[in-house]
Order: sequence, then structure tokens, then C-alpha cells
Amino acid sequence: MALTLRSSTSFVNLKDSKSTKTLDDFSGMVCFAQIKPSCRLRVKNSTQEAQLSRERTSLFEVGRNEPREILHGLSGAHSNNDSRVPVFVMLPLDTVTYGGNLNKPRAMNASLMALKSAGVEGVMVDAWWGLVEKDGPMKYNWEGYAELVKMVQKHGLKLQVVMSFHQCGGNVGDSCSIPLPPWALEEISKNPDLIYTDRSGRRNPEYISLGCDSLPVLRGRTPIQVYSDYMRSFQERFKDYLGDVIVEIQVGMGPCGELRYPSYPESNGTWRFPGIGEFQCYDKYMRASLEASAEAQGKKDWGSSGPHDSGQYNQFPEDTGFFRRDGTWNTEYGQFFLDWYSGKLLEHGDKILTAAEAVFQGTGAKLSGKVAGIHWHYRTRSHAAELTAGYYNTRHQDGYLPIARMLVKHGVVLNFTCMEMRDGEQPEHANCSPEGLVRQVKSATKTAGAELAGENALERYDAGAYGQVLTTSRSESGNGLSAFTYLRLNKRLFEAENWLHLVDFVRSMSEGGRTRLPESDSSRTDLYVRFIKESNLKTKEAVLV
Repeated sequence: MALTLRSSTSFVNLKDSKSTKTLDDFSGMVCFAQIKPSCRLRVKNSTQEAQLSRERTSLFEVGRNEPREILHGLSGAHSNNDSRVPVFVMLPLDTVTYGGNLNKPRAMNASLMALKSAGVEGVMVDAWWGLVEKDGPMKYNWEGYAELVKMVQKHGLKLQVVMSFHQCGGNVGDSCSIPLPPWALEEISKNPDLIYTDRSGRRNPEYISLGCDSLPVLRGRTPIQVYSDYMRSFQERFKDYLGDVIVEIQVGMGPCGELRYPSYPESNGTWRFPGIGEFQCYDKYMRASLEASAEAQGKKDWGSSGPHDSGQYNQFPEDTGFFRRDGTWNTEYGQFFLDWYSGKLLEHGDKILTAAEAVFQGTGAKLSGKVAGIHWHYRTRSHAAELTAGYYNTRHQDGYLPIARMLVKHGVVLNFTCMEMRDGEQPEHANCSPEGLVRQVKSATKTAGAELAGENALERYDAGAYGQVLTTSRSESGNGLSAFTYLRLNKRLFEAENWLHLVDFVRSMSEGGRTRLPESDSSRTDLYVRFIKESNLKTKEAVLV
């Protein structure tokens, strides 16, 4: 997720493509030298892009132009007011070790130096609840993060910090394992209903169930109080850096840090792309809420359980009674259940962001919240994969406008993934449309008056992916991006061609996405980073170990 590819959310079948590396993967040396590269790339058309990204094309099946369901259109006038889009780079998930120290500080220092020279605005780091508060309730250890903040400041960079209240591990791109705090896991072992549960009774330890948000189930504190205390501790520890060095706080609201249910867990092979996923409403707290909601509607029998015909994780919509073309999702009962299920998710986000707003208001740091880019089965009527994740988005209903309105109420930026994806790259049978989904989210944020920021969902280095981000960043597409965070810092990013692509991309984004990636270099490049094994160079070196 978040993790995810720090995110986790929008992806094709990537068993061979892990998006994150630990700092142990950085080997050799970084050599800073002034060179004139022989060529750079320009995005011209989809054919050329495919040729430029051969190493990635094997991941995708090219789609055919067959008739589809009508998608959500983009409404409203287009703006020609392009502006600079700052680019951030995500740091490795294990930037701070489980012991609470900054991991490989010499390597991090060299990497930050390189990123600054490339023109990036700053970096993003996960502040893991499972690390910081692992020694006991309200016993916080921020020292590793404090060292990072000072290093970021030294290099003149900015920092986005994610309040990561979820576990790391078990999702696509997760390179390390960081569970929830031991004392919280102890409470879960006593009361397994504290975590999300599916219809078969499988428990998911990624994140505390929103069903108990307001109950004192964590040693006398509610989950919302725990998150609030954590954020307050961070604010007090880093108050001198907020708004200056630390410019954004991304508030985790679910698995992979995203506002969603864990409907498509990869751990133990439970879910595989492009399965529809399953509803996560079977812990006793969620069941009690459903029962109460049904009784309030005068439909007591609707509250006994979730839908009986919604299928299993790896099925397709047409395999089920609930999600098929004219299925239960479009009945009075289906609408009741989906209203309740998505409404609980909105309430959860509202509660956490209310707490975050109270803590960070006046500090100068922006707040953001991440929404998952669930693009598979988007071209179907029911949008099954989005429904199980908690987004009530169907052919007849916009599921993202209510989320955008909830976020803007708290002045929160909507951060969205899959900005680099194209429809033609996706497997035909999965009914994907990442481009249509991005257009819909851009339209929703424009209508709501919310700021929109973006991320790439997959580890991509090719000109085609960068070109797609440039396209989606423009304001004439409906709503321009306020920032973009690139996933992720690792060894491959520093390979010669990949690095030059990043430098060109950052430059283009700084010009408001108006320029394309150039085919040839017309000026000398100030920084080139490459990995080498030799140790007898005369140039300035920094060892990555």
C-alpha cells in the first residue's frame, strides 16, 4: 500500500516487480561527475513509448478497442493555468530501523545529496506506529526520525511524513516487516474482533477495525485517541520544523495508509489481481453497527450479515449474484448495504482528520490523505473491486465526490495513485481503466474544491510512465496536481538511464508539465549518478553501504 508500493493499491500482476528496496540493496559507490549524456527521451506516441520501455511491456497485455460501459465523464471548464508541480521521492520503508535508529545514515546522506542536485523538492518517509510506540502506550521514540529531519534540512530539502498506523508487510512492494505495536497486538490477541474480519472469519492484522473507533479497547484509549496522542507527540517533538522542513503530514486512515478496507490482501495468497476482493464487515463491532443501521431503516433482517452472494476474493463480477451486471448491488438492499459500508469509512476518515486538524492547525504543515487507485473492473457497471474496498462508485453513483468533500472540510489534500498508468497497458480481461479513474477523481476534487496530489503506483523508470504523469499533472485535464511523490528511492533509480529520465521529469514538472521529455540533450547535465565497484576515482565520492 503504502507499501503499497507504498502503496499497494493500483497495480497489475507484479510478482516480479517489487517497488521497494532496503538500504542494504544500495551497493558500490556514487560518483558525481559532470558529463554530457548522449541521448535523452521524448514522449511522442504510444508506439515509441512501448519501444522505450521494453523491460516493462511484458507485464502488460495491450487492450483492444471494444465497446464498454459509459464511464464517468469529466465535467467543468478546463483551465490553462499551468503551474509548477514539486516532485518528492519516497524513501525506503525501513529508513528507520526497528530499533529506532536511522538506517545506513551515510547512504542516506549521499542519496539526499543526489536528489537535491536533481532538483527534487524533498522526500517522503513513513513514521511507523509499530516502531515509534512499540515500547508501550505513550512511550514514543522519535530519535531516528529526528536524525533524518536534520539531514533533510541540511541538504535544503523538504519532508512529507506519513502517520503510518498500519503494519508494513504482506502487501505488494513491502520490503520489510513492521507489525503494529506489541502492546496493541496483545490486546488483539485477547479480543480478535479488534481487527477486520471477512465472511469466512479470516482476520487481517494490518489495521485496527474502524468498527471500534470510539471504544476504549486499547488499554483504556480508543483507537482515535491513540492516533491523536501519537500525532500530538510528533507535533511536540518536531514543532520547530513543521511548516519549514516538514511541509506535509499524510494521515494514515487504513491499510497501506489509505482510506479503505483491506479487501484485497496479498498475504498468504488470499487475493490475486484482478480479483474483486471481499467485504470486511464481520468483526463484532461492524456487525453491531450494521444491525443497528438495519433496524433504524425498519429492515431488521438486512442487519444479520453482509451480502450472501458477493463471492470470494479471486472471482470476477459476473461470477457473483451481487456484482454481476444486474446484480444485488443495484437493488434496494444493495444500496442500503453499500451506503452503510461506505458511510462507515467516511466517518472513520472524518474522525481521524478531525483529530489531525486539531493537532496540526497553525503549524504551517499541510495535511493530506491517501485514496487507493482501484482501477480493475472499473469498466463494469458495479465496479466490484472499488465497492469491497469501501468506495461506493458504480455506473450510477460517484464514490469519490463524497470523499473529496470530506477531505476538503478539513483542508486536506487528496493524494491519489496510479497517475502513471495507461489503459492500453492493462490486461483486457481485468476491465481496467486507470485513466478513466484518474479523470473521475480529478473531476471530483475540482467539484469539491479539494487539492489533488499524486503518486505512481508501480516502480517505473520509462519515458512512457513519466509522460503519462506529465499529462495527468496538467490543470487543463480538469484539476492540476499540487505535488507529485515518486515511488521509490532504490538502487535502480541511480542507474544511468533511469537517473537521466528522473532529472528530465523533475525539470518538466517544474515547468508545469508543459514540456515533454527531450529526445536529445541540448545542455550539459550538472549531475550524473552511477554505481561503480572501483574505489580509486579522483572525483567526489560517497560510499553507499
